[in-house]
Amino acid sequence: MHPPISPSDLATLIDETDVAARRLHRKLALPVADLDDLRQDLLIDLICRLSGFDKRRGTIGAFANIVLRNQCSRIAIRHHRQRRAQGGTMLSLDAPAAGSVESLGCLLTESDGLAAWHGQDRNTQADIQTREAVQSALARLPEADRRFCCALAHRSVTALAAEGFGSRSALYRRLADLRHVLTAYGLGPSWDDLAAA
Repeated sequence: MHPPISPSDLATLIDETDVAARRLHRKLALPVADLDDLRQDLLIDLICRLSGFDKRRGTIGAFANIVLRNQCSRIAIRHHRQRRAQGGTMLSLDAPAAGSVESLGCLLTESDGLAAWHGQDRNTQADIQTREAVQSALARLPEADRRFCCALAHRSVTALAAEGFGSRSALYRRLADLRHVLTAYGLGPSWDDLAAA
């Protein structure tokens, strides 16, 4: 069992964590509200790793510095990976909007949504019309094509090929043919808008 930590060592851990959290917060350009969460996450990780501290090898400040540096690297890597997955932007209402000091949450009206911010000016009325048009077009398709469309709504072409719907190339050809049929039923522009979104 690890010996109890002294008040001065605890103060050192808190100070080192505060410095590391502020540095990482600044480097990642995170919203102000995230600083306390970041500080808390770093301190919890540091406390969990205290069992590895050996005072014969160095001071507790040096130990904390190494642990915090490694954890900051892991957080930064995870953050950059998430940001790349989101197209290079942060999807947070607390994040400042591009070209503004105000947060995204302050700039969006209640009728707007995150979709509107990303150029998807969908509204409830347009969604209902699109859904009705899709249902109408699907009702005109033969049963096999309808099942294929329903399966595509939930699974990828690769997954469907693995389930025996046919080879991937055959499924892509069938999908290209269906695109023309659905366009003829009036889904062309909507289909393209959804694909672009």
